[in-house]
Amino acid sequence: MEPGICREYPIRVAYSPLNGTGREPVLRIMRDIGVSEVCVVAEQEMPDGDFPTCTYPNPETKEALALGLKLAEEKRADLLIATDPDCDRAGVAFRDRDGGYRILSGNEIGVLLLWYICSRRFAKGTLPKGAVAVESLVSTELAGEIARAYEVEMRRVLTGFKYIGEQILRLEEKGEEERFIFGFEESCGYLSGSYVRDKDAVNASLLLCELASRLKVEGTTAPELMESLFEKYGYYLSRVESFEFAGLDGKEKMARVMSGLHENPPREIAGFRVLCLSDYKTGLKTDRAKGAQEEIDLPSSDMVEFSLEGGASLIIRPSGTEPKMKAYMTAKEKTEAASLVVLESLSSAVKELLGF
Repeated sequence: MEPGICREYPIRVAYSPLNGTGREPVLRIMRDIGVSEVCVVAEQEMPDGDFPTCTYPNPETKEALALGLKLAEEKRADLLIATDPDCDRAGVAFRDRDGGYRILSGNEIGVLLLWYICSRRFAKGTLPKGAVAVESLVSTELAGEIARAYEVEMRRVLTGFKYIGEQILRLEEKGEEERFIFGFEESCGYLSGSYVRDKDAVNASLLLCELASRLKVEGTTAPELMESLFEKYGYYLSRVESFEFAGLDGKEKMARVMSGLHENPPREIAGFRVLCLSDYKTGLKTDRAKGAQEEIDLPSSDMVEFSLEGGASLIIRPSGTEPKMKAYMTAKEKTEAASLVVLESLSSAVKELLGF
């Protein structure tokens, strides 16, 4: 994106491969872009399939980032990057104005990286005509606001990075792969080039380091930038909750719950009217406010999305690998406090919908 910016505006990075495969490729890319001060978490530096430092080496969790945060504080790093064992997802914490660290969610990282790519390419005149960004359906709609601000088409696809890769392929088949500028999913997967068809934590590490240097140029911090985007576009706060359906009949219970949502969807959730219902199993989107219906141009998937008055939304889907159902809640209010209140209301409503 900005060759040389990390040399011109040096940053200090704390890094953890979480005892996985990221050490060599991530340290090499940092070296190549000019990041000379990299502190690696010693206990998590070398590959170890037993993962002795944390029971769940997932960069989305605070537990997995604990040793990295400790090192970042000791070394006063500008940011912490942790890549998962496969080195395809990245978690990050940025230092704030007071010297503390804020762990960013996958949605927040995706929004900041999209903003960075769009704003810099727009400033340099390299943003392609008809530029395309892609996000999973369960990721934040704030990314769509950023995309629209730069006249970038935001495509929403089913959960799973293969669907983002499919969008790249469609562009490539038309000789237009350069239109793809960024893709992400809320579970900490990111990609900015068309040469890879999956989430790539090496690419994400490069972007995060450049973003950190760009923030130095701008005289701001990642938390402050995130706050400014919230103030401009609305406080899009998200929450994901999982509900386990234990026992031999767990899958059958999930199937009954989903059938109920497909066949008899609620008209109101948490006191908010359902303005639009997207049923990804039937492939139909029903705009209740307008009394109109249209087809959804996506493969069939056992998932329902409720768009609520006021800008809130709820997506419910069963896990494909575990006896669990996931609920993705989004609130959009004018203040953080108001959005948190809406999230609490949605959380209570979801438990009732799913029978918990």
